[in-house]
Amino acid sequence: MEYKQHKKAILLLEDGTIFEGKSIGIEGSAFGEICFNTGMTGYQEIFTDPSYYGQMMLTTNAHIGNYGVNDEEIESDSVKIAGLVCRNFSFNYSRDRANDSLENYFEKQNLIAISDVDTRAVVRYIRDKGAMNSVISTDVDNIETLKKQLAEQPSMDGLELASKVSTKQSYIVGEDSATYKIAALDIGIKKNIIRNLVKRGCQVKVFPYNATFEDLASFNPDGYFLSNGPGDPTPLVDARNVAKEIIKRDLPLFGICLGHQVIALANGIETYKMHNGHRGINHPVKNLVTGKGEVTSQNHGFVVSKESLEKNEDFELTHIHLNDETVAGIQMKDKNCFSVQYHPEASPGPHDSSYLFDQFIENIKKAK
Repeated sequence: MEYKQHKKAILLLEDGTIFEGKSIGIEGSAFGEICFNTGMTGYQEIFTDPSYYGQMMLTTNAHIGNYGVNDEEIESDSVKIAGLVCRNFSFNYSRDRANDSLENYFEKQNLIAISDVDTRAVVRYIRDKGAMNSVISTDVDNIETLKKQLAEQPSMDGLELASKVSTKQSYIVGEDSATYKIAALDIGIKKNIIRNLVKRGCQVKVFPYNATFEDLASFNPDGYFLSNGPGDPTPLVDARNVAKEIIKRDLPLFGICLGHQVIALANGIETYKMHNGHRGINHPVKNLVTGKGEVTSQNHGFVVSKESLEKNEDFELTHIHLNDETVAGIQMKDKNCFSVQYHPEASPGPHDSSYLFDQFIENIKKAK
């Protein structure tokens, strides 16, 4: 295949900084909060992860698209990132299991992406300046118009996005003969979370983001799950009320990522927006209960306040992020409830933390 000539494109940050690149072929403009992921593999899972909704994804791995796409390697039914910024975009791919090229995949979903960007420079810049809104565009001759449009974009701080990615109707995954029944609140759930529960003998009923506790309880579940998801956890009042009702009844509850933050907020523990977040598949976490270290997959721009957690006598810190000592896991001392900030389903990523699903099943057994 001959080399393709593509139009000039830019990445414009809200503070006016411009980085130049080339369009991969789809023209137009895309807006979102710029963030970066340090994973070396799993780009398709990253692009379809609902937790990334509204984010402009910058990949630090130099080559994106080199192994194509596969229909099975998705975390939702569509691309969720707002746009892609990368160093080298591979129009050719080589993998037996690939169904198509990443270029065709993006064209079908009309996702704007630019390559040939100095991604190391961008990462260093936003590590210093913090996460901010951005636009990638092929409209390089109208910078002032792009700046005005960018200034009108809402901040991720305070932004409710769970409703944008949640299922509209409840659905069931797993056999009727399954040993356990799980009611999962979908505030951005990943497919691999459901797979992990099903392979442990669970039938999972997934409910929309605004479902009530009564809705979930009508499934007569053995345990409850609050999913990952995008945006600020603070506006999710309905989800917090669900968590409160589950905890009040001391029913088995497990939360991941956004669900973890919702559990904290439901108990008066504060969260805050991070400087630039944790996104990658090599984040070190220490389990304070066992003393063991875990290499984890993470994707979040908000985090539970350690100071606020320490003031709450009902909770204890179970996991800590070793890079910056932020809260990575909590559990209630006298209730059947625990949660983690990272992704034990690890798709993509390491499997050091998959035991957390087993812990959830053990908690259900004890409650039966």
